[in-house]
Amino acid sequence: MKVKPKKSLGQHFLANREIARRISDALLVADGTVMNVLEVGCGTGALTQHLLQRSDFLLKGIEIDGESIAYLRENLPAIMPRLYEADFLKSDLRKIFPEGDFCVIGNFPYNISSQIFFKILEYKDDVPQVVGMLQKEVAERLSSGPGNKSYGILSVLLQAWYDIEYLFTVGENEFIPPPKVKSAVIRLRRNGRTELGCDESRFKQIVKAAFNQRRKTLRNSLKAIGVDVPERYAGLRPEQMGVEDFIDLTKMI
Repeated sequence: MKVKPKKSLGQHFLANREIARRISDALLVADGTVMNVLEVGCGTGALTQHLLQRSDFLLKGIEIDGESIAYLRENLPAIMPRLYEADFLKSDLRKIFPEGDFCVIGNFPYNISSQIFFKILEYKDDVPQVVGMLQKEVAERLSSGPGNKSYGILSVLLQAWYDIEYLFTVGENEFIPPPKVKSAVIRLRRNGRTELGCDESRFKQIVKAAFNQRRKTLRNSLKAIGVDVPERYAGLRPEQMGVEDFIDLTKMI
């Protein structure tokens, strides 16, 4: 059987096996250990088959598309006992891995890639590493630092907890159907931070409010949430602020 890519699910199936292998190899595991791994969106199994070959992975998958699940049942039955038919964004991931930490990997659907990373932030203490392929523009946004136009809300929120590497670019013609944009693979590795030292919900609120009006200075953009910005930061725009600056600002407020 064939699986028809569904626009509503943002499906673009990877056709290049070498790229699938490179994505699998990008997930790093210390010698002698076995890591729990969750693949988000197994699709037709292009990446799944390589992940199953890794002896240092205990792989589970999550897939929302019934047609893809039927295809995997027929063509890649080894994943079926560990495949969850569910919506990743609505799932309790700790129920999938009650035994402990797990890494996340996948060819993420473009239409929910940002939501996937917001979900991962909810499990940051359980997810030491993420390898994902997503739209190149989004990959650049997540991995960019202060001073770049692509630097934004998710850049700050993720970089507070993860070191992010832009690994490589993937062309449009490596997929069925080809997307209209290039893709990229990034790796997130949990940094040593255990707490922000400030109220985390307030930190998120300030970051979001600042970038929602990114052309304004912080003095003006944060008025909307009733914040009187200290003079040290009042004249800056959000793209001039690093993670530590936002943490410091939250502490001062």
